[in-house]
Amino acid sequence: MRRLTFLFKPQWLALYVVAIAFAYLCFTVLAPWQLGKNTKTSRENQQISTSLAQPPVPVTTLLPHQDSSAPGAQWRQVSATGRYLNDAQVLARLRVIDGNPAYEVLVPFRVDGGPTILVDRGYVKPVTGTRVPEFAPPPTGTVTIVARLRDSEGIVAGKDPLREDGVQQVYSISTAQIAQVTGIPLAGSYLQLVDGQPGGLGAIALPHLDAGPFLSYGIQWIAFGIIAPIGVGYFVFAEIKQRRRDKAESDSRAAATAPLTTEQKLADRYGKRS
Repeated sequence: MRRLTFLFKPQWLALYVVAIAFAYLCFTVLAPWQLGKNTKTSRENQQISTSLAQPPVPVTTLLPHQDSSAPGAQWRQVSATGRYLNDAQVLARLRVIDGNPAYEVLVPFRVDGGPTILVDRGYVKPVTGTRVPEFAPPPTGTVTIVARLRDSEGIVAGKDPLREDGVQQVYSISTAQIAQVTGIPLAGSYLQLVDGQPGGLGAIALPHLDAGPFLSYGIQWIAFGIIAPIGVGYFVFAEIKQRRRDKAESDSRAAATAPLTTEQKLADRYGKRS
């Protein structure tokens, strides 16, 4: 048992703590994070695939009243008849479309016999750096639009709405925040116009149906969490073997250099005479 006391030295205890903490982090944070992203991406891909095969439905079937949201129907094509509230237009800044910076143009749309819903008209590209370009206003009067349902985004921490270039701007498409900024109650989900609609600008393409590397990353973190304690066990086993080997060599050298006993001397002397 005394030979194993080295396992309780500070450097070995520190190794145990690091390995256990790393494995815990892998199983409780890193792997669930990647697997959760894989689940979200797979669900979204399925919603997009389903929406491509289904005709538009009236938006009031999914968003019947002002407090409605439809997280299970994201990307579903819907139709809506009503009018744009042009005075409450807002820009979402720092967006990226096809790898390039852009503004997304947002405006409330009051549905006939239904709620007021935020509509993403599409995107415009900034000019001379980050300046807002000129773009056509949405049509006045009653129009019918076809769009895709989108889930409201989270608010970006530390990024408050601002007014720049004479236009109200936000950092995310959060229906709750935009409702507060414009003073107009909005439904929980918003609409993203498909190409060729009244009031549409640059059409935003559908995401690529690619599950991404999240599943493999999640499995890798699980594997790392398993390997960490196994690695510690290997180092312990290797250290014990090395210590046994060193002790055997030390005992062998000690035996070779030890003085001969009287019996060994007599045996050596008479053995040579005989």
